Amino acid sequence: MLTKSLPGAGPQGRVYNFNAGPGVLPVTVLEKVQAELLNYGSTGMSVMEMSHRSAAFEGILSNADADLRALLGISADYAVGFLQGGATLQFAMAPMNLRPAGASADYIVSGTWGSAAYKEAGKLGLARAAWSGKAGSFSSLPAAGELDLDPQAAYLHLTTNETIHGLEWQSFPTPPAGVPLLADMSSDFVSRPVDINQFALIYAGAQKNLGPAGVTVVILRRDLLERVPANLPLMLDYKVMVEHNSLYNTPPAFTLYVVGQVLSWLRGLGGLSVMAQRNQAKAAVVYQTIDQSGGFYRGHAAPAARSRMNLTFRLPTEDLERAFAKQAEAEGLVGLKGHRSVGGLRASLYNAFPPEGAAALGEFMREFQRTQG
Repeated sequence: MLTKSLPGAGPQGRVYNFNAGPGVLPVTVLEKVQAELLNYGSTGMSVMEMSHRSAAFEGILSNADADLRALLGISADYAVGFLQGGATLQFAMAPMNLRPAGASADYIVSGTWGSAAYKEAGKLGLARAAWSGKAGSFSSLPAAGELDLDPQAAYLHLTTNETIHGLEWQSFPTPPAGVPLLADMSSDFVSRPVDINQFALIYAGAQKNLGPAGVTVVILRRDLLERVPANLPLMLDYKVMVEHNSLYNTPPAFTLYVVGQVLSWLRGLGGLSVMAQRNQAKAAVVYQTIDQSGGFYRGHAAPAARSRMNLTFRLPTEDLERAFAKQAEAEGLVGLKGHRSVGGLRASLYNAFPPEGAAALGEFMREFQRTQG
């Protein structure tokens, strides 16, 4: 099989981690975190111990904000928040803050997470599906003409990358005039350049491309703060979070520190255009193997909607899929089982996933087909 096997599938005995989340982190960031664990910046303490009101932590927060703004070109017209609760909390928080009483919001239901956001919004008020891919087993994304958009909608919401079904928007729809566009970018955030000005709200859990679980990045156009109703619970109020610079209560300080290190790493690599090229090249290695397998491997997503982050595919039988995942893990290729709700196989190639790992997976796939096909 592979020339590399455990222990040592990657540097320092690390496996190739294909898990969909929490995802792989850059080794250089992990090493820096390790070096600073006991004594950050000559403070004599770990970031896990320091006050979130201290000058040292304010510097961590300020640097993370500045690096994120530089990477994505975020202007002063947008507030940046580092919140808690994951994208799942944003499923409720966005409609609570941005959908006026009695108004309806449009949702593009493109997979499991688009469905979850839509259902959560429906618990709190009026929501409608502008399009749903459920009938097609969430294997494609809509063309512009397939969207049934309400020109009076409070906003249009989409999920830029569906981790479970392996779909990713290549370009984004334009909502009717005056309708803000909201996006859950959790699983492809900072993986490519994005025109922030297309969006009124972006939110993303950190645990795919940006850091450990515990931080949710929220980018909100400031004029939408006028919509926030009075008397929301404090921790669910965008105004409160913006006014207090994400420090109304104790933030997930250590996670935020690691996020800042990843943002600095991204800038050091050359930014999001460089990262996009790297991510596309990694995905191409695996998709080419699928496409050249003569049907032994079958991609779930339509080619035009294929994700670079989460590559989903099937084998001829479930028994072969189980054997594939088991043998792959023995070779140091870990986390390839598909989500329990859909089965199959899934390779998550987030920003920090090394190109060598994609090549190793392609080699394993070809050898598995040779011996089992």
